[in-house]
Amino acid sequence: MKFQDYYDVLGLPRDAKPDAIKKAYRKLALEWHPDRHGGAESAEARFKQISEAYEVLSDPQKRARYDRFGEHWEQGQEFQPPQSEAGPRGAGAAEFEAAFGAGEATGFSEFFRSMFGEQYARDFGGGPKAHARYRYRGADVRAELAVPLTVAIEGGKHGFEFLAHASCPTCGGAGFVDPHVCPTCTGLGRVRRRKQVELKIPQDVRDGLKLRLRGLGEAGEGGGEAGDLHLTLRLEDDAHYRLVDGQLEVQASAAPWVAHAGGKLDVRTARGWVTVSVPPGSRSGTRLRLRAQGFSDGHGGHADAFVRLTIDLPSVLSARQKALLDELAAEANSSTGPQ
Repeated sequence: MKFQDYYDVLGLPRDAKPDAIKKAYRKLALEWHPDRHGGAESAEARFKQISEAYEVLSDPQKRARYDRFGEHWEQGQEFQPPQSEAGPRGAGAAEFEAAFGAGEATGFSEFFRSMFGEQYARDFGGGPKAHARYRYRGADVRAELAVPLTVAIEGGKHGFEFLAHASCPTCGGAGFVDPHVCPTCTGLGRVRRRKQVELKIPQDVRDGLKLRLRGLGEAGEGGGEAGDLHLTLRLEDDAHYRLVDGQLEVQASAAPWVAHAGGKLDVRTARGWVTVSVPPGSRSGTRLRLRAQGFSDGHGGHADAFVRLTIDLPSVLSARQKALLDELAAEANSSTGPQ
């Protein structure tokens, strides 16, 4: 495992006084709190590292044990706690998590568990102590969901999963239990949890539509009401549909004889199936406007949609159609041969 230089983390000399340790921790914890960095994972990792350093250096016993084996080590070096050291042994990840539980991307480092795990568990009386909880509404969560255009058009339900924060079950959101940094959230007061949601595609679906899903945000503290999920839908192109300047474009194939002589095609738009008239002499890439057949415009109406034609042969041809195509090919070849 990598040795953790806790003095370097807090920017302190090895002879720093307790007041200096507390002051440095408060300053850095405020500076690196994830809420000040848009919830960035890098800030969260840095905040937890700062809290871990404070837990060790603010505790006289842990600091004395750390100092005995840390004076000749540098941050990032491989480190193994001496086996002959008298006193409390460390704890593996499984032992530590059995005592305190583990949230996703939470908890102290392997270095901390190995050096102080058992001592830390004993300080807690073998597990988390009871703590006072206060009823607070959970925070709202904001997320974006990519929805393929085919799914948006066909409707129904679309399942998705996202990461959200929940109040830490060990410390109740305080970040500390008695004088100790919480082992589950490492001082953050919350843990990451995956949530699965089945979303019913709304009839007025459109790119950028904002939905408020009540009760799907962060959990409330002390049994408080959960926050809401503010979800922004982002419609994505797929094999059959795409958005061009915010307007729906449907890909449709026309047989060569339909493109030549004109005809009808059935296509599905954001408002259902419609019949499209293909003008005679249409070429591949021709774009046909379908008025008010696009997605909701957000003002009670609908935007236009477009059909973009590709000229293609049907997958199944009758014998007569094959014969006519062979005749057409022979005529084309004879007309381009030597004169």
